[in-house]
Amino acid sequence: MNTKMLRTTETERTKSITTAATYLKRGEVVAIPTETVYGLAADATNEQAVRKIFAAKGRPQDNPLIIHVASKEQLMRYVTHVRPYVEALIDTFSPGPITYVLPSSNRVAPNVTAGLPTVGIRIPRHEITLSLLEKVQVPLAAPSANLSGRPSPTSAQHVMDDLNGKIAAILDGGHTDIGIESTVIDCTEDVPIVLRLGAITERDIVRVVGNVHIATNSKVGESPRSPGQKYVHYAPDVPLLLVTNRNKLQRTIDEERLAGRRVAVMLTNDTTTVTNANKIALLGTKSTAQMQKLYDLLRSYNEREIDVIVCEAPDESVETAALLDRLTRAATKVIE
Repeated sequence: MNTKMLRTTETERTKSITTAATYLKRGEVVAIPTETVYGLAADATNEQAVRKIFAAKGRPQDNPLIIHVASKEQLMRYVTHVRPYVEALIDTFSPGPITYVLPSSNRVAPNVTAGLPTVGIRIPRHEITLSLLEKVQVPLAAPSANLSGRPSPTSAQHVMDDLNGKIAAILDGGHTDIGIESTVIDCTEDVPIVLRLGAITERDIVRVVGNVHIATNSKVGESPRSPGQKYVHYAPDVPLLLVTNRNKLQRTIDEERLAGRRVAVMLTNDTTTVTNANKIALLGTKSTAQMQKLYDLLRSYNEREIDVIVCEAPDESVETAALLDRLTRAATKVIE
């Protein structure tokens, strides 16, 4: 299979969206841009098409998929028993980087929900993908468009690097705005539960609904209620050491260099100074910039140039919680 890159310049956009819609209606898989990361999309009502997502990514079958729709009205078709606070969340945050886990109305293929009675659903905030959703008039199942376990893709080229020859096409919408996956919130209880942290924070949600719980990750033998709860994610090509104790940062670099390893350092504080590293990069000083840059930077390191990444953990706060979650999952080892 030759993966086709569909450009979305002003002169090519309409044609590319139409081509992507044609592939999807045929049961093929197309990578699509969103405001968070690129998604690997298929018709969520077509079980065979959804199966191609799992095959292309190498994704475990018990890991549920998030579906994407164009509007609140479409969202309501695929869920049931919607609690009053859910509409308040939708009206505040959608379209946007938030996914709602709700009882399914059983209108999507069973492999989308991994056998669970719930479905994760969101309205993306991306003009191109919203136009595509209006065109196809079906929900699109769309996990991140990368090989499972790899850093999520924030550009069309990232998708091509991972999935060239495995999918029909990539709809190139430029670099993503946010850079990490959506916040996922379980809305099946009286008090909502955050299953995965994202750009919309616990504090943001509390302002709307008054109270929220934070879930622990799924254990071995349990079915995850949301992507990102159970399996290893976001890992770069080389080991990553996450240093949460800033006093141990230079010592860790020196130990790795003494062992003969080429070291790349990722910093999250612009006042931190280190020496003896082969490469040094500032991830950013604001949480928004850090999220935008994270996966780009992780993907830039490879075994030809670097043996290990030493990353300074960000200062803990509500705003950096999602970033710290991604770095912890990507880490080979956490040094406290």
